[in-house]
Amino acid sequence: MKDREHSDKRKQVEEKEEPFNWKQELLSWIEILVIAAIAAFILDTFIIANSRIPSGSMETTIMTGDRVIGSRLSYTFGEPHRGDIAIFVFGYTCRECGVEYQKTPDGVCPSCGRKDSRNKVIYYVKRVIGEPGDVVDIHDGCVYLNGSETPMEEPYLSEEMETPQALHFEVPEDHYLMLGDNRNYSLDARFWRYTYIDEDQMIAKVLFRYFPKISLLK
Repeated sequence: MKDREHSDKRKQVEEKEEPFNWKQELLSWIEILVIAAIAAFILDTFIIANSRIPSGSMETTIMTGDRVIGSRLSYTFGEPHRGDIAIFVFGYTCRECGVEYQKTPDGVCPSCGRKDSRNKVIYYVKRVIGEPGDVVDIHDGCVYLNGSETPMEEPYLSEEMETPQALHFEVPEDHYLMLGDNRNYSLDARFWRYTYIDEDQMIAKVLFRYFPKISLLK
């Protein structure tokens, strides 16, 4: 019995006296950081999209300065649907001449010709109003879809939309009509040079706000 106790104590002393391996510890931390970086890259590139709202175009659904999370998978394995709040590529800031521009069919900066892929992406957050093939009419403060005499229900609008003139849109295939919830103060499809957003520009469906408070968005 005493021999066993002596052996156990000796083993404990040997374990305590084992020198600290700084190299092994450093390699362990590097491994953890690399795995975390890869996981973050995969999440941000293929699964989620994180965006800060810079303006009041979506108030009061989303306020200026709010931060939101969107699901990239929603548009990877499915299509955008009317009513979705979506993050999409609106255009680019040219790294050569500094011009901010809406994405053009040519795929280059309209000022200096630098390719979009070499410029900084500008993301917008708006709501999907028109789907591919839809006919959308806006008049008398309301949105009308596909010739219906009944206006589209939009409970997210905080006030009646001002419509100084009637607007008519025919959404092409594989494109979407995007409007802001703060309709009277939103520079959206009604004012863009290129009215419709291509399906390839749609990045993620916004699911919830995480700053300054957590809440689901719809």
